[in-house]
Amino acid sequence: MGILYALVARGTVVLAEFTGTTTNAAAIARQILEKIPGNNDTHVSYSQDRYIFHVKRTDGLTVLCMADDSVGRRIPFAFLEEIHQRFVRSYGRAVLTAEAYAMNDEFSRVLNQQMEYFSSDPNADRINRLKGEMSQVRNVMIENIDKVLDRGDRLELLVDKAANMQGNTFRFRKQARRFRSTVWWRNVKLTIALIVILIVIAYVVLAFVCHGPALPSCF
Repeated sequence: MGILYALVARGTVVLAEFTGTTTNAAAIARQILEKIPGNNDTHVSYSQDRYIFHVKRTDGLTVLCMADDSVGRRIPFAFLEEIHQRFVRSYGRAVLTAEAYAMNDEFSRVLNQQMEYFSSDPNADRINRLKGEMSQVRNVMIENIDKVLDRGDRLELLVDKAANMQGNTFRFRKQARRFRSTVWWRNVKLTIALIVILIVIAYVVLAFVCHGPALPSCF
């Protein structure tokens, strides 16, 4: 499944966001933005069933993503770090006064690309390993999102069933391609073997016909 949703915000003002599936993650994310305690830099994760909301806030700029809990924390926080650097590098001090969704048209494409990269490309984790364990990840606390949002009723993360099938569909397609390739090579090998057998049989028959004791020579 990987990383399914991401946003960049200044305080509670969302400047850019992208979702890779049909969920109510955006609504939950906004409530998290309102409930993040204090104004200090923070790295924290909030659990919601089998999904985790990871948050990185640095110098008033918050980057948040939702990922499947099987992804762990290293990759999501590497993603957040990359997004934070790209956003600051692209917009600089403009982020301090920008209106809601001011960067969405352009930066949502970046979020989409990086979500796909960190979710599916094995090099994403290798690169992060080369950089070493991120110290902030070791200090992250996992809290239940219902406690953080301080609501009496339980918040349910609504994920479209089709979204749950995306990861399985991707793996199935890869397996199907490998299977088709294996079958194709097997057929090629069988065809070559059959041709060789036919050539050998033809040679034996020709040799027998040409050199048999009861028949005149072919030469």
